[in-house]
Amino acid sequence: MSTQTFSEELEVENVTQTGDQLVEGLSADSPEAAHRASEERASVSKPRGEAAESPSANDNRLGTLDALEAEAIHIIREVVAEFERPALLFSGGKDSVVMLHLATKAFWPGKVPFPVLHVDTGHNFPEVIDFRDRTVERLGLKLVVGSVQEFIDRGELQERADGTRNPLQTVPLLDAIQKNKFDAVFGGGRRDEDKARAKERILSLRDEFGQWDPRNQRPELWNLYNGRHTVGQHVRAFPISNWTELDIWRYIERENIELPGLYYAHEREVFRRDGMWRAVGEVSLPNPGEEVITKLVRYRTVGDMSCTGAVESDAADVAAVVVEVAASTLTERGATRADDRISEAAMEDRKKDGYF
Repeated sequence: MSTQTFSEELEVENVTQTGDQLVEGLSADSPEAAHRASEERASVSKPRGEAAESPSANDNRLGTLDALEAEAIHIIREVVAEFERPALLFSGGKDSVVMLHLATKAFWPGKVPFPVLHVDTGHNFPEVIDFRDRTVERLGLKLVVGSVQEFIDRGELQERADGTRNPLQTVPLLDAIQKNKFDAVFGGGRRDEDKARAKERILSLRDEFGQWDPRNQRPELWNLYNGRHTVGQHVRAFPISNWTELDIWRYIERENIELPGLYYAHEREVFRRDGMWRAVGEVSLPNPGEEVITKLVRYRTVGDMSCTGAVESDAADVAAVVVEVAASTLTERGATRADDRISEAAMEDRKKDGYF
């Protein structure tokens, strides 16, 4: 007589069914996704020069990118199903571009069923604004823009002594959310970027003032997401929380996603400040004694010209960037964002006030 208990048999059966349902769910997203999933399951990665093992007929394991994609698409669909007026934060940076790509796959062949929201500081790279506008037009999306400059002109915000406007985005963001009655806002935050972002849940509640309390968050056991909120509150949703910078670039390479050109190596006039190479521009000028030189650089993250540093690089295409990121020992924000160096808790302090 078998010594296996009924509960053990049931557990094995449930695990098997869950795995089968996950594979079927991915295949249902699109023929292309199903084809890629089957290709990844057909071989086991080995170090270069070694032969791949022959997979078993029952090997239904998903590749890392397929699993991350399936999770993100599931989150996007859940939010759209549960909330009345969602929006997606879209700056033209790589993370928001990947999120928008995931949203197009989630609802293909239909259009993305929500607008995109951008807080324009007036210090953005011109290449990024151009890319944002071309993308919105190509996909037929509604673009909502919150302007930091308008709040400065009305006297509701003041320029900072350090010249950066990135921390000033909170008020225009909350104003746009309130005016448009958005009850859920997709953000491209990832847990590997910063300690504060590592504390975020997939669905993160904001109170009536748009503020975040990191000590009062809801559990998300078994990937069950609680979007409950009252009038005046809203939820921030982070579909790519579990991705890393390397995952983002590998996905961009696999999906052949277009990005603004400044993510790849190019010659640019720069000057050295605070250990970073700053671009020369109308809102980013060198101080006396700061020498302007032309260097081959690229950007790992795209914020304001007045606070974002470039890195020396000859990575001129996606494949080269993937190799470079894989070898890096510094986080993208810690290495290139002056606004995150204000204090040890700079990001958390801003997020508590309503920053994304």
